[in-house]
Amino acid sequence: MKKRGRISSPHRVEYVGKSRRIPAAARVGGAADHAVSEAIYLRDPDENGVELYRDRPECEWPRAADGSPAMYTARLDVEALVALVR
Repeated sequence: MKKRGRISSPHRVEYVGKSRRIPAAARVGGAADHAVSEAIYLRDPDENGVELYRDRPECEWPRAADGSPAMYTARLDVEALVALVR
């Protein structure tokens, strides 16, 4: 059974800083913007999965007409994240 883990960061710059310390042996399996959060999905050499993510503040969440969170999955703008720590 493959292990899975999550690493959370409350602030965007901290989140990006953690992603820059990913070992070279880890593979990026994907990256997504979920409207209420951002996530980078990693795989280690043993195929264990790790999700590096940050939740957006609730005041930034898009809302549906009934007031519920309007989540979606879109391409994460990784270049914009990297630009934060250059």
